[in-house]
Amino acid sequence: MAIQLRDGNAADQARPAPVRKPRRVWSSNPAVVLWGTVVGKKVVMAITGVVLVGFVIAHMLGNLKIFLGAETIDTYAAFLRTMGEPLLPYGALLWIVRLVLLACIALHITAAVQLTRMNWAARPQGYDTKDSIATTYAARTMRWSGVILVLFVVYHLLHLTGGVVGFQPGDFRHLSVYHNVVAGFSVWYVSLFYIVAMACLCLHLDHGIWSFLQTLGVNNARTTAALRALSRGVGLAVFVGFISVPVAVLAGWVR
Repeated sequence: MAIQLRDGNAADQARPAPVRKPRRVWSSNPAVVLWGTVVGKKVVMAITGVVLVGFVIAHMLGNLKIFLGAETIDTYAAFLRTMGEPLLPYGALLWIVRLVLLACIALHITAAVQLTRMNWAARPQGYDTKDSIATTYAARTMRWSGVILVLFVVYHLLHLTGGVVGFQPGDFRHLSVYHNVVAGFSVWYVSLFYIVAMACLCLHLDHGIWSFLQTLGVNNARTTAALRALSRGVGLAVFVGFISVPVAVLAGWVR
């Protein structure tokens, strides 16, 4: 009884499978190669983190000008839009800074998400028991604080920058920062959300500053305690500085 081959004759079955060409590695572009590694993503997070921390501190110091009066902070807001003139058009330098910050935020979030996925892929099964003694609360809540901060940034831009939310029609005034801040933070739940977001920022800075100091190789056995204190001190200082404004408005000290 003859046996028929389902997939063709014996010659076809003996034919070797086509050899796939190896994927080309872009070794000529070290930035792309570095980005594809865990170390590269941590470096990107560290560099963008330095930029964002610098902006946060500068922004906090600018906010504190509200305690010097309406004229001072409104003049400061106008200066941010006129800096670079006449070399650059009105507001151009401010938009350049905004675009750089948005790029840093996008790279920071992308690197964080990809690092998380790489960690999950390396450990597909979770631990039976998880020991959190060696870590900090700031480290354990890093992802949640990051998500809350992203949502807050979107709301904050729509609120005090664009006047799209949180104001009655006609209540938002362009470049009248003092008036807008008082009107915006007079709503208690808006101030509460702001304070909660700043608490998340404090935790994020605490662990974030410590992490990028490690990534950049600044810390060692002798400086660990000092750098820990630095990261927590910066986080607390930023927290107190930012929440002082809504607290002052709610308390009637700024009105």
